[in-house]
Amino acid sequence: MTVATTFSSAELGIDAPLVTVEADVSSGLPKTLIVGLAETAVRESKDRVKAAIKASGFDYPSRRITVNLAPADLPKSTGRYDLAIAVSILAASNQIPPECIDSYEFLGELSLTGALREVRGILPTALRNKGQGRRLIVPDVCGFEAALAESKDLYVASSLHEVLAHLATGQPLGRPGQWHAEEDNSETRSIADVKGQASAKRALAIAAAGRHNLLMIGPPGTGKTMLASRLPTLIPRMTLEESLQVASIASVSRQQFEYRHWRQRPFRTPHHTTSAVAMVGGSSPPKPGEISLAHNGVLFLDEVPEYSRQVLEVLREPLESGEIWISRAAQQVRYPAHFQLIAAMNPCPCGYFGDDTRECDCSAQQIHRYRSRLSGPLLDRIDLHIEVPPLPAGTLSDETTDKSKAGELKLTIAKTRTLMLERQGMLNSELTNRQITRHCPLSQADSRVLDEAVNKLGISARGYFKILKVARTIADLSEHKRIGTPHLVEAIGYRKLDRSP
Repeated sequence: MTVATTFSSAELGIDAPLVTVEADVSSGLPKTLIVGLAETAVRESKDRVKAAIKASGFDYPSRRITVNLAPADLPKSTGRYDLAIAVSILAASNQIPPECIDSYEFLGELSLTGALREVRGILPTALRNKGQGRRLIVPDVCGFEAALAESKDLYVASSLHEVLAHLATGQPLGRPGQWHAEEDNSETRSIADVKGQASAKRALAIAAAGRHNLLMIGPPGTGKTMLASRLPTLIPRMTLEESLQVASIASVSRQQFEYRHWRQRPFRTPHHTTSAVAMVGGSSPPKPGEISLAHNGVLFLDEVPEYSRQVLEVLREPLESGEIWISRAAQQVRYPAHFQLIAAMNPCPCGYFGDDTRECDCSAQQIHRYRSRLSGPLLDRIDLHIEVPPLPAGTLSDETTDKSKAGELKLTIAKTRTLMLERQGMLNSELTNRQITRHCPLSQADSRVLDEAVNKLGISARGYFKILKVARTIADLSEHKRIGTPHLVEAIGYRKLDRSP
């Protein structure tokens, strides 16, 4: 009896736990068994592997073959184990040297001709394999993605035949190429393109600096969507670690991986018919949803009252924790969901309440019912509520734009974020209540102002601390070490939709 052992990796959220692939070729009636909590796609690999081995010029053992995927309690899915299974069977039957394969890790689905096909989750595997001392072989079509890990032990192959030739004779394998990330499109999308709306731009700058959630309320056509789409151009580019997190999420999702834009912050705009499962993630095995695809970026919900109540309510927990746990009977998966929520809505069902140019035909009851689609707990988690009024006459015909001011604003936001990170190691929106006490002290007079506002507006404890965080960001933008009265008053003014009981 000969047992050959090699390695592959599973897919568990954005993690890639190591899987040991053991093959046992023994006497008995010809039969292939795959054990180790293998799902249908994995059990079917025996037929793909058999055809691919024969197409590559090797013999498929006419004996009893048992393939074990360990650990046995970890669910295995997709055809990602095909290459490792084929190699371990050939090593167990002594058609290639058994002693050489235990220093390799294999990942790839096989076609019937022996060609290697693309699989999801290549990048998490490459990141986990980096520095482990094992050489990782992946399909060449996945090479650009795997290359983001910058591993020296990474090789690509186009077919099973290439892999076997390398293992048997030492024939060298190729190395993956690399994409060069494109610069962001700030030149084509700039905050300077937005006409007027000085107060909304100010709120957007505060949101960008402190990573605060923002709700914009205004009639149709006042620039709410345009303002939201400019937010990513104000935020500094992601760090390498942040970029790899975002790329790993895209790698395991059903989305097309955009290699050229992997350093740019995500900007997700799900339609209002999106389901709760599509928003938070799900299916079996669990896949990331919109909130995870927006990790380290922006999630924009246009016409937010049109979303179902269930979809909006599932946002509450990840807005606080920055992650989402998806539980299924067989497994529990964690996905990061550290996103910035930007929402937009009309002031009423017809959209023209408070618009001097058009008359609103909605009743007070209709307006109340419309606005009540956003629950109090969700509104409580949105730091800034602002109005985006109709533009004054002549604003749109004014062709003057000031690109330099947009550039200065971006530099100011970057400088402010650096200040926050140096002072407390995080952005202001991430401060805990204990840290707020330390970094957001108020004078006695300002404390009385805030207490009075809290009592008058019926602001919750969460809203109280949200105001302090926003005030801290406003002070940081103006380079003040302490929160002053103007900063606090402005922060209180951004709680437009807080309701008294």
